[in-house]
Amino acid sequence: MSELHQPSERFQQGMATRRAVLGDAHVDRAEASSTPFDKPFQDLITEAAWGHVWSRPTLTRRERSIVTIALLAALGQDEEVAMHVRATANTGASRDDICEALLHVAIYAGVPAANHAIKIAKHVFEQMDAGKTT
Repeated sequence: MSELHQPSERFQQGMATRRAVLGDAHVDRAEASSTPFDKPFQDLITEAAWGHVWSRPTLTRRERSIVTIALLAALGQDEEVAMHVRATANTGASRDDICEALLHVAIYAGVPAANHAIKIAKHVFEQMDAGKTT
């Protein structure tokens, strides 16, 4: 947030949720690489996506993780799919959950989208199994 403004309560909640889901290392890298150009965007996603949507109590983080992966896969957002598959280590979504979500993607968004996301997930799982975090 701007030096003139204190972070809002929603922003603070968003940062806590973002760190809990994505991990401190990921958030620290994103914050360290932030510039004056993209800082407003970082603040927006922290407050809106993480502080408002991801922090709501109705769905669990596991459920939000599954929905998010399916949506990102359907939209072809490869880097975001990989990031959220890695985040399942913190959300409790299992590999079976992701498989089921990607089956839904195949039916409702298309086989090519699901096929590509499955390749991404398999690669991320290999990295996770090997102890790699990036």
